[in-house]
Amino acid sequence: MKKDIHPEFVECKVSCACGNTFVTRSNKSELRVDICSSCHPFFTGSEKIVDSAGRVEKFKKKYAMQ
Repeated sequence: MKKDIHPEFVECKVSCACGNTFVTRSNKSELRVDICSSCHPFFTGSEKIVDSAGRVEKFKKKYAMQ
């Protein structure tokens, strides 16, 4: 690798809108994010599952395809 062309890799404090903070490494010293693994619905288990079963029947009924 060439010398003196790569950014400095430093310790980074990440702050989420929910209040969660953690430390990682990046080329920036501080990051602010809107959503993290502590508040994201996929990781917290509060995600909504979209039920598409009724949509097919509604389409068939609308166009008399039964």
